[in-house]
Amino acid sequence: MRRHVVLWIALAVTSVVLSAAAAFETRASRLQAIKTVGIVSAIGEEMSLTQAGLTALGNTGQSASISAWGLDEMIVQQATRLLSPRFRVQAVSYRRAAFAAIRDSAVAPVNLLRSDPFKELVRSDVTPQGLDAYIVITRARSKLGNGRNVEGVGLAEYRTLLADYGLIHALYEVRVIDGKSFDVIEKRAAAPLDNTGTLRLAGPSGPVDETFGGSASGERLRAAIADLITRSLPITLGDMHLTDSP
Repeated sequence: MRRHVVLWIALAVTSVVLSAAAAFETRASRLQAIKTVGIVSAIGEEMSLTQAGLTALGNTGQSASISAWGLDEMIVQQATRLLSPRFRVQAVSYRRAAFAAIRDSAVAPVNLLRSDPFKELVRSDVTPQGLDAYIVITRARSKLGNGRNVEGVGLAEYRTLLADYGLIHALYEVRVIDGKSFDVIEKRAAAPLDNTGTLRLAGPSGPVDETFGGSASGERLRAAIADLITRSLPITLGDMHLTDSP
C-alpha cells in the first residue's frame, strides 16, 4: 500500500513538473513570436495618502491628483526605449481613466481563477487593433503594516507608540496581452528594489526623505517617485523576458 502511495505521489509530481514546463515553453514561444507591440500605462494620475498603525487605525485613505507630473507619459517613453531593440513599438490610443478605474489586481493569488479584467478593455478601448501584443502597465497593491492596502503611487505613514515610519511607493504590474486572442501571455508585479528597511511593501518603495517637507516638496516627491519607476521598470521587463536582463 505504501509503495502505491509513493508511486502515486511521484506520478503526480511528475505531471505537475511536465505541465509547468509545457506552460513555460508555450509562453516562451508566444513571446518569441511577438514582433509589434503597443504600450498602455495607467498608474500615475492619482497619488494615495495612507496612514496606518496603532495610532491611525481609524483614519481613512486620501488621494491627490498628480496628473501634471506626467508619470504615464514617462513610463511609455521608458518602456518604448527598453523594448525597441527587440520589438517594433507602435503608439496606441486608449482611455487612461478606464484602465485606472480597474482596482482589482489579477496578479494576486486570490484572483488567479478570475478572468483578467484588462482583456476586454484592450479589445474595446485600444487603437489601433491588430498588433501582436499590448504591454499594459497598471497599479498594483500591497499590504502595509496592520493589513491596510496601499496601491499605485503614494505616500504611506505607519505609526507606532514609539516611532513613525514613512514610505513613498510606486506599485505597478505589467501584463503582456495577445493582440489577436487577447489572452494574457505573461504578467508580473514589480518587485521591491530594497527590502532592508523597517517598513516594507511588496513593490518599489523607499523611505520618506525629510527634504520632502520643504517648499520644493512636490518636485522632490515627483523626482523620487520617478526614480523608483525608472530603476524598477528595466528589472521587471527583464524578468518577464521582454528585454535583456539588466
